[in-house]
Amino acid sequence: MSLDVFLHNLHFDTDKMTPTGEVDWKDAPLAYKLYRRLPVFPLSPEVPLALEGRKVPAKPDVDEIGHLLWYVFGLTQLCQSAFALNSTEEKEGLMQWNRRFVPSGGALYPNELYVYLKMEDLPAGVYHYDVAHHRLVLLREGNFDSYLARVLGNRCDVSACFGAVFVSTLFWKNFFKYNNFSYRLQGLDAGVLIGQLLEAAKRFGFTSVVYFQFLDRAVNHLLGLSEQEESVYGVIPLSVKPAISWFIDRNDDNGTVCADELCRELTAVQHDHYVRSLRVMEYPVLIQMNEASRLESTRSFRPIGMENSVNCEGQRLALPRVNRLSYDLASACRKRFSPGMDFVLHNVSQPQLATLLQEATASFSYQNDLDGTQEKPVSRVSLYGCLYNIEGIPDGAYHYDDTDHALRRIRLGDQRPSLQQGMSLHNVNLFQVPLCLHVAGKRDHLKTKLGYRGYRIQQMEVGMLVQRLLLAASALGMGGHPLLGFDASSCDEIYQMAPQAKTSLIQIPVGPYRLPPWLQGCLHG
Repeated sequence: MSLDVFLHNLHFDTDKMTPTGEVDWKDAPLAYKLYRRLPVFPLSPEVPLALEGRKVPAKPDVDEIGHLLWYVFGLTQLCQSAFALNSTEEKEGLMQWNRRFVPSGGALYPNELYVYLKMEDLPAGVYHYDVAHHRLVLLREGNFDSYLARVLGNRCDVSACFGAVFVSTLFWKNFFKYNNFSYRLQGLDAGVLIGQLLEAAKRFGFTSVVYFQFLDRAVNHLLGLSEQEESVYGVIPLSVKPAISWFIDRNDDNGTVCADELCRELTAVQHDHYVRSLRVMEYPVLIQMNEASRLESTRSFRPIGMENSVNCEGQRLALPRVNRLSYDLASACRKRFSPGMDFVLHNVSQPQLATLLQEATASFSYQNDLDGTQEKPVSRVSLYGCLYNIEGIPDGAYHYDDTDHALRRIRLGDQRPSLQQGMSLHNVNLFQVPLCLHVAGKRDHLKTKLGYRGYRIQQMEVGMLVQRLLLAASALGMGGHPLLGFDASSCDEIYQMAPQAKTSLIQIPVGPYRLPPWLQGCLHG
């Protein structure tokens, strides 16, 4: 199978991507990576229960980093729920699972977090965040400012940062269930995680820049990762200084850096880790995609350039002017919930809709190496929605124009029957949902400008916007449920996306909901 056909099938012929056999749940991998026989540094369990109004430290300490990591990716809640074992409901079983503040496809969490830290109360070096034990595991000790700067093409003054976060994908963690379809989920999940990281970093007073382009083999070598198992998808330096003082928006003037050169500077390390699965199947297409996306030289780094804004030409419906949403991130995270069959149809007001859309798109704005220092770059992903029973707005399909804070009407009428019919798994009753939103992006998945790496970058940006949308919905007392089991071609037709060369990348029903019958316990000190 060619890689172009693979990417096409991921979106438009998903039946070819999903496994046909039974999933061997007894041999499933853990949802977190466990390193063995390495130095560990426990993190404080006394996490703050509110994040608003916090004093920004001049120098962050290990406790602050521990709190940040917990809010980004830690185990936060233990849940138990009863479920029927058969259709007659004569027997019931108990389902128990750990929740995090970020959603993940199938709750499998294929990503891992690594950090490079330079702090007085911790040895300088590269660490893995051990989610299961809320601690740091030292992988490689030392100061790697120069190495990391060159990994990023000398586009970051790493000495001005107290550390950096690496978001990786461990392929087997969700391939065991979703087969090749897992590749799409891995990019989305990485984006959701980065979106949560950026929001949490703001609350802790840290500045950040997302680097999508870096020397893959060199950064994996630094962390001691086997590229047949795992690879870094994003590098996010953190600082207490303004990003403008350490983010360098130009290619290296001192010449090209190659991954081979950097890898020779550091001794290779290989650490023992536990995944639980006794039988790990091969995933050759994922490896092929990862290799095709790899950057071997900083000469390959490129800004994406200014995008042309192509808006829908439908009738303009101005939304009410509203203030930016002010909310406590900790509270919104605790309340975030994917309702599934628990959506309940209630009226949604225009101010609620306006606040939701404005907050999701405004908070999505972030600094990255693709846009450089452009002021107000055009977003590569945008929001569309099928609205029903919204106060003062006719039912129909719309595009949200964030620059004008207005809706552009594309199609009138209740679109829920078509949307429900297009779902491959009927785990959400869309007739109970007032807002069915879609994140759209370029149909070529940025491949024209960024090669195959563009696909995963697009999926990551979709995930970053989705997480902002979910947080805004939670702060407004609503729930959102991200879905990939929908008919993208049908949605593209509803929104008449062909002239814009766009496609629907994810579906997010949003609305009021009822809590399910479950027991919840918080996991913090």
